Amino acid sequence: MCSLRLCNHQYADAAQVAAAAARHIAEVAQQAIAARGRFQLVLAGGTTPLAVYAQLVAMPDIEWARWHLFCGDERSGAADDPARNSLAIEQIVLAQQPSAAAQWYPIRTEIGIETAATEYAALIRSRLPFDLVLLGMGEDGHTASLFPQQPLPSGLVIPVYQAPKPPATRVSLTPAALVATHNLLIIITGASKAEALARWQQGADLPISRVAALHQQVTVFCDHAAASALN
Repeated sequence: MCSLRLCNHQYADAAQVAAAAARHIAEVAQQAIAARGRFQLVLAGGTTPLAVYAQLVAMPDIEWARWHLFCGDERSGAADDPARNSLAIEQIVLAQQPSAAAQWYPIRTEIGIETAATEYAALIRSRLPFDLVLLGMGEDGHTASLFPQQPLPSGLVIPVYQAPKPPATRVSLTPAALVATHNLLIIITGASKAEALARWQQGADLPISRVAALHQQVTVFCDHAAASALN
């Protein structure tokens, strides 16, 4: 598994992590647009990622019309289900930056997870590599909708049927898709993540460590609480 000097980017709290991650993403976006004319970003769900997006939409001089926004995973349910990652992202990003709407690609789980997975795989296949993939980590070491004790999936996008957290049915990008990117940024905050982060450092077989092991350069931002159990 990936042996990282975890949290070589360590901050006092989740708010500082979100601010630093937003600055990092904005810098990568500027470089990608200069090099390739667009910035392709895979978004994560969760409290801290949403705080990152709130920071980004408040930044001046971001060329939102050149940003292409994808999702790392999505929960099943109606398009207006408040549990959907896409709805939270739309409420924070598109409500403030409507010029990004034409380049926003949610995972349409409302059409069924099998169909949605097939549709999204076809969409992203021609778009790879991404410029930046943003990931979080759960208390059990999961990332996106890739959970412990599940086989490493193949392909680019998969339906998930037995997620241990509700809802049990989801759609997720696979490790192969998540690491098809120029930059992989992982943000981890809160004391509840400390044990999993320490296990990752110790070489445990976790979804987050499996994904990170597949990418040559992984940037990890975390706060003091999440890093409290690291050696």
